[in-house]
Amino acid sequence: MELVYLIIGIILGGVAVWMVMRSKVAAMQHLMDVSKQLQEEQKQQQQEQKQQQEEQMRQQLNLIREQMNSTSEKILKERAEQLSAVNKEQLSGILTPLQTHIQQMREAVERSDREHNSTMQRLDATIKTSIEQSRQVGERADKLAQALTGENKTQGNFGELRLKQLLEGMGLQEGEQFTLQETIRDKDGYVVYEEDGHRLIPDAILHFPDKRDVIIDSKMSFTAFEDYHNAETEAQRQDALKRHLTSMRNHVNELARKNYSKYIAEGHAKLDFVLMYVFSESALQLALTNDATLWKDAYDRGVIITGSQNLYTMLRVLEMTWKQVRQVENQQKIMECANMIVDRVQLFAERFESVKQQLQKTQDSFDKLESITAESGQSILTPASRLLKMGASQNPKRKKQLQQEKALENTEEDNAPA
Repeated sequence: MELVYLIIGIILGGVAVWMVMRSKVAAMQHLMDVSKQLQEEQKQQQQEQKQQQEEQMRQQLNLIREQMNSTSEKILKERAEQLSAVNKEQLSGILTPLQTHIQQMREAVERSDREHNSTMQRLDATIKTSIEQSRQVGERADKLAQALTGENKTQGNFGELRLKQLLEGMGLQEGEQFTLQETIRDKDGYVVYEEDGHRLIPDAILHFPDKRDVIIDSKMSFTAFEDYHNAETEAQRQDALKRHLTSMRNHVNELARKNYSKYIAEGHAKLDFVLMYVFSESALQLALTNDATLWKDAYDRGVIITGSQNLYTMLRVLEMTWKQVRQVENQQKIMECANMIVDRVQLFAERFESVKQQLQKTQDSFDKLESITAESGQSILTPASRLLKMGASQNPKRKKQLQQEKALENTEEDNAPA
């Protein structure tokens, strides 16, 4: 009986032990389940946190990239504006004088063409009218000569006046192309006097462009010439003719003795002759017709006798010579303007190349700056991404500031005029 109780006690004790052990095993299993659940929840939280960090990292990288791009574009834009302003100023400094010189060259060419056309027209007109004008000059001179008295001084003054009118009528400018009543001076600047004590003063001096000076003296005595035409007998006519020829030779001798060419101003060409102007063609022809050696003898002594017709032709040559000189000067000015244009164009090309190189350097700098924000390579975004993966967090204030700046830029772009 005791054995039965012992067995029952053992059985009950085993059951009790089994119940206790089962309870402990269940508790352990529950604990393990709870622990596993906690681990899974923690793992899920870590995964979510990692995803959140990666998302933050991507947002931060995008914001950094956008900020870098915006900054780069702003820098490039400012640099481009600066270069544009500098380029505009340089181009203005080149083009403004260039336009001025081109305009000057155009005006010089047009002026030269106008003068050339005018010269040709005047030359044609001169050829047609020179003979008629010379004839009229001779006729007027004869009529005036007949109206003059026998006063030699009056006759001389009239000859000087007629010479001045002829010079001015040709369009020559006094002081530049001719001078009147200029006192002759020697190389030391002293006044030269004639044998009778009077100053040596020619009626006119013609100035040619090549520094040649031609002296003109008006000489005429109408007393004998008038007596010749008014003579009633042949003897009176021959006597008046003899006196007229003697007067002409006396004028030649007087001019030869004065030796004007000896006192030509320094730097001017010395000519071995002087023009004796006889404004009355009739008086001149009367002398030359009746004294065959008069002109040759005068020429051998450095005196060239000329009337209004020949002097008119000589003055026309002088006028044409000065016109040719002015045309040459205009052509020289045109060449100077052309050379200036070439220099300006060359300077423009040099400065344009310099601006081009500066723009290329700016573009290279921008490319280098852009490579820093690339998603691969030696970009600053690569180490930043690693930092975020290793647990670095973005400053919330800075993130918000970047977002505000980005929104502001988008607003400005939307409001910008098309």
